[in-house]
Amino acid sequence: MKINRTNLNLKITVLITYLIMVITNGLANIIPINGVMTGEVSDSYENLFAPAGVTFSVWGVIYALLFFYIIYQFGIFQKKNDSHREDLFQKIGIYFALTSVLNTVWIFTWHYKIIEVSLIIIIAILVLLILINNKTRKMRSSLKDYFFIRLPFSVYMGWITVATIANVTTLLVKLGFDGFGLPETFWTILVIIVGLIIASLTIIRNKDLAYGLTVIWAYIGIYIKHTSNSGWSSNYSSIIFTVVAAILLLLVVEGYTLVNLRKGDSRIRDI
Repeated sequence: MKINRTNLNLKITVLITYLIMVITNGLANIIPINGVMTGEVSDSYENLFAPAGVTFSVWGVIYALLFFYIIYQFGIFQKKNDSHREDLFQKIGIYFALTSVLNTVWIFTWHYKIIEVSLIIIIAILVLLILINNKTRKMRSSLKDYFFIRLPFSVYMGWITVATIANVTTLLVKLGFDGFGLPETFWTILVIIVGLIIASLTIIRNKDLAYGLTVIWAYIGIYIKHTSNSGWSSNYSSIIFTVVAAILLLLVVEGYTLVNLRKGDSRIRDI
C-alpha cells in the first residue's frame, strides 16, 4: 500500500517516540535509573492494592501490540490505500506520540519518587488513551483493522486505568494519608469496587472485551499478591473475597457484552 505522504512525518514521529519510550523503560531497570528498579519504587510505598510483580508482564504484550499498530500504519499487512484508515492514523497519531513522550517522562518522575508529578502524567496518558479509544471504537473495521488498530489501545487503556488507581494509592501512602481513622482494608476494598465500576461501564459503553480482560488480569495480580507467601499470605480475607467477586462480576460483564456484540453482528447480517 502506498503511504499517504502528508502523514509520513507524523508516522515517523509515532515510531521514534515509541522507540524512545520502550528503550527508556528497558534502561530504567537495566541501569537502573536513580539506582532503583521500577518495581522497587512501588514496593517502597507498601499498600494492599498493588498487584504481584508477574502482572507487570502485560507491558510486553502492550509494547508488542503497539509495535504491530506502528508497522500497520506504514502500510505493512495492508492491501490497498483506504482513506478512512489514513484519516484515523492521522487523528490518533498525535495522541499516541504524546502518550509515548509522557510515558517516558513518567519513568523518570517515578524513579526519582516525584509521585505527585507522576500522577498528573499518568492521568494525562489515560485521557489521551480515552480520546484514542473513542475514535477507534467508531471506525469501520475489519478483523484485521481491529487487531492492528483497536486492540493495542484497548489493552493499553485497560492497564493504564488500573495503573492510575495504583498511582493515586501510592501518592496517598507517600503523603501519610491515615484514612480518616478507617482501616486500610476498607479503603482497598473501596478502591477495588471503584475500579470495578469504572471498568464495567467502560466495557459496556465501548463494547470492549480486550479492555475488560486487561483489568481482570490486573485484579488477578492483586489476588496473587494477597494469597502468595511472597505477598500478604492470605492475611486479608475481606480483600481476597472482594477481588474475587470483582473478577467474577467483570467476567459477567464481559459475557453480557459478548452476547450484545453477537446480536449486533446478527442484525448487520440480516440487513
